[in-house]
Amino acid sequence: MNEQNPTDLTVERSQKILKEYSCTDIKVVESESEKALLRQALKLIVDLADYLNFGICAQTTEQGFMALQAYLSGLGYNVLLETQEFTQITGSVYIKFNTNKQSYYLDSYTGNYRGVLVSCQSSAREDISGTYGHLPLDLFD
Repeated sequence: MNEQNPTDLTVERSQKILKEYSCTDIKVVESESEKALLRQALKLIVDLADYLNFGICAQTTEQGFMALQAYLSGLGYNVLLETQEFTQITGSVYIKFNTNKQSYYLDSYTGNYRGVLVSCQSSAREDISGTYGHLPLDLFD
């Protein structure tokens, strides 16, 4: 999870970037450079957290687990999700994944949001604990 920080982001600047995506209206990433900056900001905060909870709202089960796998890999977690084992739900889904327990919960979802919520948990740094998102499903594609 240790990647160089070429933009010299601080915790405060990273949180400001991430909080731009934490609102009732989903913010669209408009360029590859904006996407790269968002990834860097998320990585900086995640690297300081003890563990994460992901909440993924996706159009299909497959899309949700693909996004979860991409986020896990992109953030340095060595977890391989065996998608053939997952129950398939028709329609949109909500997936909750805990990196500490490496377990998930899957259910149908009737809301309009599509994206990823990342909840950082830290016992040492209260300023890191918090939820960011809805972030793009394809942030780490």
